[in-house]
Amino acid sequence: MKIGLISDTHNLLRSEALAALQGCDAIIHAGDIGNPDILTQLAEIAPLHTVRGNNDLNSPWARDLPDLLTLNLNGWQSLLVHDIADVPTDLDPSVKLIITGHSHKPRIEWCGDRLYVNPGSAGPRRFKLPVTLAILEIQPDSIDPRLISLLDPPA
Repeated sequence: MKIGLISDTHNLLRSEALAALQGCDAIIHAGDIGNPDILTQLAEIAPLHTVRGNNDLNSPWARDLPDLLTLNLNGWQSLLVHDIADVPTDLDPSVKLIITGHSHKPRIEWCGDRLYVNPGSAGPRRFKLPVTLAILEIQPDSIDPRLISLLDPPA
Protein backbone atom coordinates (compact mmCIF):
# COMPACT_ATOMS: atom_id res chain seq x y z
CA MET A 1 0.00 0.00 0.00
CA LYS A 2 1.40 3.38 -1.05
CA ILE A 3 0.43 6.31 1.20
CA GLY A 4 1.17 9.95 0.39
CA LEU A 5 1.74 12.29 3.33
CA ILE A 6 1.45 16.04 2.87
CA SER A 7 1.20 18.89 5.34
CA ASP A 8 1.31 22.63 5.75
CA THR A 9 0.22 23.54 2.23
CA HIS A 10 -0.95 26.94 3.52
CA ASN A 11 -3.04 27.67 0.42
CA LEU A 12 -0.40 26.41 -2.05
CA LEU A 13 -0.72 23.01 -3.72
CA ARG A 14 2.30 22.73 -5.99
CA SER A 15 2.17 20.85 -9.28
CA GLU A 16 5.24 18.94 -8.05
CA ALA A 17 3.23 17.70 -5.05
CA LEU A 18 0.35 16.58 -7.25
CA ALA A 19 2.78 14.71 -9.49
CA ALA A 20 4.52 13.03 -6.53
CA LEU A 21 1.19 11.82 -5.12
CA GLN A 22 0.01 10.13 -8.33
CA GLY A 23 -0.44 6.39 -7.85
CA CYS A 24 -1.00 6.58 -4.10
CA ASP A 25 -3.61 4.28 -2.58
CA ALA A 26 -4.47 6.99 -0.02
CA ILE A 27 -3.36 10.51 0.85
CA ILE A 28 -3.05 11.96 4.34
CA HIS A 29 -2.96 15.74 4.93
CA ALA A 30 -1.64 16.65 8.38
CA GLY A 31 -3.22 20.11 8.58
CA ASP A 32 -2.68 23.78 7.84
CA ILE A 33 -4.44 23.24 4.56
CA GLY A 34 -5.41 26.78 3.62
CA ASN A 35 -8.58 26.23 1.58
CA PRO A 36 -10.99 23.43 0.70
CA ASP A 37 -9.95 23.39 -2.98
CA ILE A 38 -6.71 21.73 -1.92
CA LEU A 39 -8.66 18.89 -0.33
CA THR A 40 -10.79 18.54 -3.46
CA GLN A 41 -7.72 18.25 -5.68
CA LEU A 42 -6.08 15.68 -3.39
CA ALA A 43 -9.27 13.63 -3.14
CA GLU A 44 -9.34 13.38 -6.94
CA ILE A 45 -6.06 11.41 -6.76
CA ALA A 46 -6.89 8.97 -3.93
CA PRO A 47 -9.02 8.58 -0.79
CA LEU A 48 -8.10 11.43 1.56
CA HIS A 49 -7.75 11.58 5.35
CA THR A 50 -7.05 14.90 7.01
CA VAL A 51 -6.96 16.85 10.25
CA ARG A 52 -7.16 20.58 10.62
CA GLY A 53 -4.15 22.59 11.65
CA ASN A 54 -3.87 25.62 13.88
CA ASN A 55 -4.19 27.92 10.84
CA ASP A 56 -7.40 26.16 9.78
CA LEU A 57 -9.18 26.59 13.14
CA ASN A 58 -11.06 29.79 12.30
CA SER A 59 -12.05 28.74 8.79
CA PRO A 60 -15.75 27.80 8.51
CA TRP A 61 -14.99 25.16 5.84
CA ALA A 62 -12.64 23.34 8.27
CA ARG A 63 -15.07 23.30 11.21
CA ASP A 64 -15.96 19.63 10.72
CA LEU A 65 -12.39 18.38 10.23
CA PRO A 66 -11.09 16.45 13.24
CA ASP A 67 -8.14 17.56 15.36
CA LEU A 68 -7.02 13.96 15.79
CA LEU A 69 -7.67 10.91 13.64
CA THR A 70 -6.86 7.24 14.14
CA LEU A 71 -6.46 5.02 11.09
CA ASN A 72 -5.53 1.48 10.23
CA LEU A 73 -3.09 1.58 7.33
CA ASN A 74 -2.58 -1.92 5.99
CA GLY A 75 -2.51 -3.34 9.51
CA TRP A 76 -0.58 -0.47 11.13
CA GLN A 77 -2.53 1.39 13.81
CA SER A 78 -1.84 5.06 13.10
CA LEU A 79 -2.47 8.43 14.69
CA LEU A 80 -2.75 11.64 12.67
CA VAL A 81 -2.51 14.97 14.49
CA HIS A 82 -1.25 18.35 13.28
CA ASP A 83 1.08 19.23 16.17
CA ILE A 84 3.23 16.60 17.86
CA ALA A 85 2.58 18.42 21.15
CA ASP A 86 -1.04 17.21 20.85
CA VAL A 87 -0.17 13.50 20.76
CA PRO A 88 -1.94 12.05 23.80
CA THR A 89 0.36 11.08 26.66
CA ASP A 90 -1.72 7.95 27.26
CA LEU A 91 -1.38 6.77 23.67
CA ASP A 92 -2.63 3.25 23.04
CA PRO A 93 0.41 0.94 22.73
CA SER A 94 -1.09 -0.56 19.56
CA VAL A 95 -0.40 2.75 17.72
CA LYS A 96 2.82 2.17 15.79
CA LEU A 97 2.76 5.10 13.35
CA ILE A 98 2.38 8.76 14.34
CA ILE A 99 1.96 11.33 11.57
CA THR A 100 2.27 15.04 12.36
CA GLY A 101 2.89 18.34 10.61
CA HIS A 102 3.10 21.88 12.03
CA SER A 103 6.86 22.34 12.45
CA HIS A 104 7.60 22.40 8.69
CA LYS A 105 10.63 20.22 9.58
CA PRO A 106 10.64 16.83 7.88
CA ARG A 107 11.16 13.91 10.26
CA ILE A 108 11.34 10.16 9.86
CA GLU A 109 12.37 8.59 13.15
CA TRP A 110 11.85 5.25 14.84
CA CYS A 111 11.48 5.48 18.61
CA GLY A 112 11.47 1.87 19.74
CA ASP A 113 8.81 0.10 17.66
CA ARG A 114 6.94 3.33 16.85
CA LEU A 115 7.56 5.38 13.70
CA TYR A 116 7.18 9.17 13.78
CA VAL A 117 6.76 10.89 10.42
CA ASN A 118 6.43 14.57 9.65
CA PRO A 119 6.37 15.08 5.88
CA GLY A 120 7.56 18.68 6.27
CA SER A 121 5.87 21.55 4.49
CA ALA A 122 4.69 21.23 0.89
CA GLY A 123 3.48 24.84 0.75
CA PRO A 124 5.36 28.14 0.82
CA ARG A 125 8.97 27.85 1.93
CA ARG A 126 9.52 28.85 5.55
CA PHE A 127 12.95 30.19 6.42
CA LYS A 128 15.48 27.84 4.78
CA LEU A 129 13.56 24.64 5.48
CA PRO A 130 13.09 22.23 2.59
CA VAL A 131 9.80 21.90 0.73
CA THR A 132 8.84 18.23 1.01
CA LEU A 133 6.21 15.56 1.33
CA ALA A 134 6.58 11.89 2.24
CA ILE A 135 5.65 8.56 0.73
CA LEU A 136 5.11 5.46 2.86
CA GLU A 137 5.22 1.99 1.32
CA ILE A 138 3.30 -0.01 3.93
CA GLN A 139 3.28 -3.79 4.09
CA PRO A 140 1.65 -5.69 6.96
CA ASP A 141 5.09 -6.33 8.48
CA SER A 142 7.09 -3.26 7.39
CA ILE A 143 7.01 0.43 6.52
CA ASP A 144 9.42 2.02 4.06
CA PRO A 145 9.22 5.82 4.52
CA ARG A 146 10.92 8.34 2.25
CA LEU A 147 10.93 12.09 1.86
CA ILE A 148 10.34 13.68 -1.53
CA SER A 149 11.90 17.09 -2.18
CA LEU A 150 9.52 19.24 -4.19
CA LEU A 151 12.02 21.95 -5.06
CA ASP A 152 15.37 20.99 -6.48
CA PRO A 153 17.78 21.79 -5.06
CA PRO A 154 16.53 22.46 -1.51
CA ALA A 155 17.61 25.86 -0.17
